[in-house]
Amino acid sequence: MLRVAEQYAGTDTGRQRRANEDSHLARAPLFVVADGMGGAQAGEVASRIAVESFQDGLRDAKAPEAALAELTLRANARIHELSHSHAEQAGMGTTLTAVYVGEHEISIAHVGDSRAYRLRDGALERLTEDHSLVDELLRQGRLTPEEALEHPQRSVITRALGPEGAVEVDTRSYAARDGDVYLLCSDGLTTMLAEDRLAELLLAHATLREAGEALITAANEAGGRDNITVVLLRLEDLDAGTAAPPTQESSTVPGSVPASAAAEAAAGSAPAHPGADGAGADGADAGGGAVEGVAPPVSPPSEPEAQRRTTPVIRRQPRAPSQGERASGRRRRRLRRAVAALVALAVLAVIGAGAYIALQSVYFIGTNDRGLVTVYRGVPYRLPGDIALYSSDYVSGVSASTLTPQRRHTLLDHSLRSEANAAGLVRSLELGQLE
Repeated sequence: MLRVAEQYAGTDTGRQRRANEDSHLARAPLFVVADGMGGAQAGEVASRIAVESFQDGLRDAKAPEAALAELTLRANARIHELSHSHAEQAGMGTTLTAVYVGEHEISIAHVGDSRAYRLRDGALERLTEDHSLVDELLRQGRLTPEEALEHPQRSVITRALGPEGAVEVDTRSYAARDGDVYLLCSDGLTTMLAEDRLAELLLAHATLREAGEALITAANEAGGRDNITVVLLRLEDLDAGTAAPPTQESSTVPGSVPASAAAEAAAGSAPAHPGADGAGADGADAGGGAVEGVAPPVSPPSEPEAQRRTTPVIRRQPRAPSQGERASGRRRRRLRRAVAALVALAVLAVIGAGAYIALQSVYFIGTNDRGLVTVYRGVPYRLPGDIALYSSDYVSGVSASTLTPQRRHTLLDHSLRSEANAAGLVRSLELGQLE
């Protein structure tokens, strides 16, 4: 029979957010991560409601998938009702990824783009699929993994708790075994660190507390653009030998969500702050020997010929340039280089000015980091060094998660538009007139 031998839970606001909209629950055998959206007045509320729905555990542990789905749907109903009864929380929503540890397997309920991973035999495997626009484009082959990392609409999720009265919940169970490590996290971790980096950090630390804090630190060092929540659990098989008492470790850094702390307090455990190329060349000596022989007698040359042969040939050596001539030559070379550089700069300036004018005359529709439909000026690309070729021009009050899949594909397809066309579409969307 399996049980949780070690666990860790930590959350961090990140370096670019003022508030933490993530919530988490770490109460064996149930673990939850929720990432709210809609601003601090709404996203934090939505994620907290989602986590609170799981605090009393599963009603029927013999059918964990169904029980997890039931709690998820209950959370969706509460969030949806609240968003319609309070104007300041309109359009709020949250992702949710929950894991229940059974006797021989783990069960997952999942909505949104938070994730669950399994580390087994040194290999990290993702157990959930993101409900996001970018992941849909990846599955359709319309984006490469490299393009997805810098996609301006990578924050758009296509499924969440709250925006609609009904939501589809992904559930699945996996056979588990002794030594498995499971990671639940919000996208503030996975948008900052590649999966091979996640595996590297998990394998580099002996305890889950050390690994969890290393993950959060690395995500912040990579930019910390969003809230970061990490939940880790290690399983052991009680039938494999005598088990030591389970350890619980939690770290709540500034900006953590009260729901997580409440969950841990209810569990009766205080959160513990917690390789050179060498190249050689063999020189080959070439040699030749003259063949000895008897030369035929030669008659002495006539006087004029002898004189010509003995008259020395005088060759004039070129005159070395004077110091003044050398200085003048250096000045001419510097002048030529300066002229060439000025010409190149002038060409680049003309190209840059043309590119700037072109970027200022085109628009596209996307979403901002809060998932709101936004009109951008420029083109949807980033240069090396995280230099964006676009800027926000207008932010609507419409969350992309509230749109139908067909409307999302039509509106957020990165088509370049005129200012009037983009503004008109978003205005019609806000008025509910967009067909």
